[in-house]
Amino acid sequence: MKYLAAETLRTFVADLFEAAGVSRPEAEIVAASLVESNLRGHDSHGVLRVFEYIRLLQRGDVVAGAELSVITETDSLLAADAGFGFGQVQCRRLVEQVAAKARRQGVACGTLRNCGHVGRLGEWVEQGAAEGLAAFLSVNDNGVEVSVAPPGGIEARISTNPLAIAVPTAGEPFVLDISTSAVANGKVKVAYLAGKPCPPGWIQDAAGEPTTDPRVMRADPPGTLLPLGGDQAYKGFGLGMLLDILVAGLSGGFCPPAQDAKPCNNVLLVLWDPERFVGHAHLVAEAEKLIAAVRSTPRKACVDRIQLPGDHSAGTRRVRSAEGIPLSDRQWETLVELARELNVPGPQPLRSCESEESTPEAGGT
Repeated sequence: MKYLAAETLRTFVADLFEAAGVSRPEAEIVAASLVESNLRGHDSHGVLRVFEYIRLLQRGDVVAGAELSVITETDSLLAADAGFGFGQVQCRRLVEQVAAKARRQGVACGTLRNCGHVGRLGEWVEQGAAEGLAAFLSVNDNGVEVSVAPPGGIEARISTNPLAIAVPTAGEPFVLDISTSAVANGKVKVAYLAGKPCPPGWIQDAAGEPTTDPRVMRADPPGTLLPLGGDQAYKGFGLGMLLDILVAGLSGGFCPPAQDAKPCNNVLLVLWDPERFVGHAHLVAEAEKLIAAVRSTPRKACVDRIQLPGDHSAGTRRVRSAEGIPLSDRQWETLVELARELNVPGPQPLRSCESEESTPEAGGT
């Protein structure tokens, strides 16, 4: 493992994107989003994606400097085409424009089609909640990248189809950010690159047998992700199907199976302004009351504390802000090779360590 300070890593990643032809402002937005994912422990949506993004950029499958093109717009609705621009740039624009509508109308909805990978979904609902709004967001993969098999099946039929929900509180927003599969694809990739097994319950091989070996996802035929829900996986799979239909059907994108469609994200966003309902203060008071009640739940003897959504990422952010962001040797070598290709000087890591701090958690997108 190599450990890098967050600011060092942000600058390095922005330099890589700029050298690949991205304007400095866009490069810094994308770099900041990726590094923030690493800070919060969502390494699957962090700088692991840099190599992928730059190759997509070089092939023309991601477009630097793309504008947001309006398809349909009303006082409370915005349907837009992202023009295959960076998801971190275009999703930020969508939230800003839909938030303005929500403050005027009380509730507003927005969609994006043909959008680059938007990264960690929690970032975008946090953006809305930071403005005092309640937020819901989901994405699909345009019907192209399928990786999740239905319960009892051995071939993938849908993607991970994540969702994120946030509400404002008196402090940081309360956020849930999950896949409708047992785990995000990127977390399996993190385990693969680190040479570590996945936790039980994440994946199955091509014969439908449970496994912890992440290499089965790259086999021929490949394994598949399992739906969220364990013994009741039909719940996670059903939710994934409905989100696929809603996101694709409302944005103008596609559900699986999609022929001749380009891999990208389609986005569905809904924002509510509680002030236009019964008041912002009431929502915040009810949120604070419930959060406090749940945290005070009597615990089992082996449990140190009741953990709520967001607690793990907040704790990880504190540690990594102080001690540096860990990258596996393989991730680091990929970035260094990319830097040589683009003639970008590489930074010096803070330190190296032989062991990784933990197995990737099952949540996230």
